[in-house]
Parts: sequence; structure tokens; C-alpha cells
Amino acid sequence: MIGVLVSGTGTNLQALLDAELPVVAVASNRADAPALARAGHLPNAAFELAGYANRDERDAAMAEWLRAQGVRLVVLAGYMHLLTPAFLDRFPSAVVNVHPSLLPEFPGAHAVEEQLAAGVSESGATVHFVDEGIDSGPVLAQERIAVLPGDTPESLHARIQAIEHRLLPRVVEELCAR
Repeated sequence: MIGVLVSGTGTNLQALLDAELPVVAVASNRADAPALARAGHLPNAAFELAGYANRDERDAAMAEWLRAQGVRLVVLAGYMHLLTPAFLDRFPSAVVNVHPSLLPEFPGAHAVEEQLAAGVSESGATVHFVDEGIDSGPVLAQERIAVLPGDTPESLHARIQAIEHRLLPRVVEELCAR
């Protein structure tokens, strides 16, 4: 059973739903995240940091809510907060993320812009296990694309998202089969 964490529009969540994977719950760090609307038929909840004393308390509450929904695997689909041990310890080796670069290169929130600024010739998407670092967990799968002359952050990110929408559901399906 899969729980998905989202912060934004939810296109990666939609890819998981379209793949008919066993998503049972969706949580967000933002009550106004458009992705929560995509999850309207599923149990969903927002865990805004302002409602908790600190990140550890928020992450523990979010993890307990997901566990109560029967979640065994957590997928970060555009979730833009680092998770603390209060969350990760409740899902050991069971939290995965998708990232718009070929990790370990260009971790963090501005990977697409940083790749273009560095003048790399190729980019791609990485699905990896989540640890306490910033996009530093073990890589599960990667897919590469060429960076095209004239690429902008928007055009490159759109092509990377197309990869993410194929790669993430495939890897999650493989993890569910274990």
C-alpha cells in the first residue's frame, strides 16, 4: 500500500494514479497544494508546519497518519520538505523520491536551473531511496536525455517530467512486487 507526499500540482501523483498502483493515501505539507485535489477520492490530509511545535513533531504525526491508512511504501512526488528521522525511522528503506537530475549531480530544489547554468550536455531523472540528506539516498533507477541547444528551465523540466512520469511508476511497481 502506497502513501504519496506532495507539495505542488501533483503531476507525479497523477502518473502513479494513472498506472493504477495501490495508492491508499496522500499527504501534503501545504493545505493549498493543488495535488490534494487530484487525490480527492483518497484519504488525504495536510500537515502544515505552522500547526506543530517543530518539524520532528509534524513528521511524526504525518508518518503515524500514513501508517494508520495502511501505508507500507511512501513516495515523494514533488514533496518539497526534507524528512526528519521522526518520519524516516517509521518507514525504514521504504521512502522513495524522484529528482530532475542524474544524481548525485545537482541535488536540491533548483536542479534544472543549475544544470543549464553548468552547461551540461545531458540531464535526466533519478528515482532514489530517501535518507536524511538532500537527494543523497541510494539510486534505484535513472533515465537520461540530451540537453538541447536553446533549452530553457521550462522546456528542459517538461522533458524531464515526461521521464519522471514513466520512471517513477515503473520503479514503484517493482518495489511493490518485492
